[in-house]
Amino acid sequence: MSQKKVLAVHDISCMGRCSLTVALPVISAVGITTSIMPTAVLSTHTGGFTNYTYRDLTEDMIPIADHWQTLNTSFDAIYTGYLGSKQQLDIVAELIDRFKTLTIIDPVMADHGKLYSGFDTDFPKGMLKLCQKADVITPNMTEAVLMLGRGYKEGPYTREYICEILEALTLGKDKKIVLTGVHFNKEEYGAAAYDNGKVHFALEKRLPGNYHGTGDLFASVLTAALVSGNNLNQATEAAVKFTAESVERTYLAGDDIRYGVNFEEGLCGLKNLIHITV
Repeated sequence: MSQKKVLAVHDISCMGRCSLTVALPVISAVGITTSIMPTAVLSTHTGGFTNYTYRDLTEDMIPIADHWQTLNTSFDAIYTGYLGSKQQLDIVAELIDRFKTLTIIDPVMADHGKLYSGFDTDFPKGMLKLCQKADVITPNMTEAVLMLGRGYKEGPYTREYICEILEALTLGKDKKIVLTGVHFNKEEYGAAAYDNGKVHFALEKRLPGNYHGTGDLFASVLTAALVSGNNLNQATEAAVKFTAESVERTYLAGDDIRYGVNFEEGLCGLKNLIHITV
């Protein structure tokens, strides 16, 4: 059986575990060939660091895709994360049209009720338009309400509120959604998976602190699980569990949370967590 192939479209943060430095090892760890299309190169990620370098790679993206097509390249999935401009939203929309495969979009642009620096207030509208081309989207609570044009609410949430947000995000279409940052009390934290009108909650023990890169880690595990043949509920359970274990490992070690979570020491067990069926 030939290996599955994923295209990961993210930035490269050279230090601080997020984006491609998470997606590439995580997806590869379960035996999936992972090609990359970098959207930018940064010395560090932008959370908790200052004076970082930034090089925009927008002009390279279409020529890379053009070259791949001369090689008759195909993918089993496209998985996108941080996109730094409206132009990159348009480029990713073109990539989806070109390669016509399973598309997983993590609409990375905001958290804790605020847009990340560098994004204007119109960006969520553009991201929502792009998300309509996806098969699966993985917004956090902030990204979800911004795309819907609503105000952000601090949790804990009610199940009714989470279900209403998920239903609204489908825009009346057959869309699979995994909403992260879901919690109903102070003891548990996780995600809600929406598939064909049904909602499945996956929750793990919550630990103190806000850890950078966990959204990228979650979406990378989810992508690996989906491409490996898991259904959405199974993939969500695996992603919540692996992310929670990585957070706990980091918390117990007392590591500097700016550098992301220790997922590396769990990679050897990821195949056991994901039930590979294809």
